[in-house]
Amino acid sequence: MKKKLVDNADEMKHTHTHTQTKQVLNRINNIVGHMQGIGNMVEEGRDCSEVLVQLSAVSASLRKLKAIILKDHVEHCIAHALENGDKATLDKLNNALSEMVE
Repeated sequence: MKKKLVDNADEMKHTHTHTQTKQVLNRINNIVGHMQGIGNMVEEGRDCSEVLVQLSAVSASLRKLKAIILKDHVEHCIAHALENGDKATLDKLNNALSEMVE
């Protein structure tokens, strides 16, 4: 039998342990450190091309970070939402994906 999707997020709250928390936090710390290094490069008047290369590296790191979080979200939060007919969580994912592709 197909489960009814519920619009009220308060009715479907859930908690879980993120499986990639340590990896996500390590990547965030690396990105923050990298951005601080880029700030130093700008303060030192380094060549714009060098700064742009480093910004591209940060962009790639952010893409990888988003992929890790999205995978964890789909495997846990979305799987749980589907099992429980939680439409609000699915809507939140759709909104987040819309923001990501803009």
